[in-house]
Amino acid sequence: MASIKSIKAPIAVEMNLFEDKFKEVMKSNAPLLDKITHYIVKRKGKQMRPMFVFLAANICGGTTERSFRAASLIEMIHTATLVHDDVVDDAYKRRGFFSINALWKNKIAVLVGDFLLSKGLQLAAQHRDYDFLEIISGATKEMSEGELLQIEKARRLDIKEDVYFDIIRQKTASLIAACCASGASSAGANEEEIERLRLLGEKIGIAFQIKDDLFDYESTASLIGKPVGIDIKERKMTLPLIYALNHAEKKEKKWMISIVKKHNENQKKVNELIDRVKTSGGIEYTKKKMYEYRDQAMTILKIYPDTASKQSLIDLILYTTERTK
Repeated sequence: MASIKSIKAPIAVEMNLFEDKFKEVMKSNAPLLDKITHYIVKRKGKQMRPMFVFLAANICGGTTERSFRAASLIEMIHTATLVHDDVVDDAYKRRGFFSINALWKNKIAVLVGDFLLSKGLQLAAQHRDYDFLEIISGATKEMSEGELLQIEKARRLDIKEDVYFDIIRQKTASLIAACCASGASSAGANEEEIERLRLLGEKIGIAFQIKDDLFDYESTASLIGKPVGIDIKERKMTLPLIYALNHAEKKEKKWMISIVKKHNENQKKVNELIDRVKTSGGIEYTKKKMYEYRDQAMTILKIYPDTASKQSLIDLILYTTERTK
């Protein structure tokens, strides 16, 4: 599996330039905001979303100044949703760092999230990047709807496989789809090609989320700061569990739902449920579905000429499904 460093190689110049440009657009007149945004920039992750923007732009003709604005807008919207998520989830750590709400309390964290959202919209409006606004506002709407649908289903535990895919398409895949679509648009691609790249991002995003859901059943989950069974504890109905429920006898199904509803804080019972999901064939089935979406993404890429950026996109797709964290 290729490393993130080697995947970034064809866009190394763009990624370095992006870092400076992103710091610049994050600046504000409020010293406290500057302090917090500096903290956000300093603890950045792999920056996969800007990578998708630049790689998509490259296979559609090449990066432009607009590509940097698309990447900045995506990163601000993404960061805003993470800051708000940490408040909603009462989370005090993200990627091994203290969350904004842990350091500055909920009120300031919500306002910082609002600032990032409005700053992103202002950046696009100032430069009349209305195509980005259309693409990214659509993704943001879907992310909110997906999150609310998941909360509703977690209460009732009546989720079916098609609803699960609706949730992850909206919650996770919509933003990666927006990265690829806005990258293509920034390179001057036509509507048909923008839609093709949007679909590519959607397929990758669904595969990415399925891989995340699989971590809940793997011992390596603790290595990424995600305790084994955390999705069950949060009453999230992921594909391995849905499969196991669909293939369980009535009595066993009742027992499984009882653990999710009433004993989700009991690690011993959660472990018993994880073992049952594994023996049901739920893990193998989930991996099969993940690889189907990966292969669909690969098929979309076939029409593009062989370039370093296309190879990096292929490697990035493989990375999303083979990563260990």
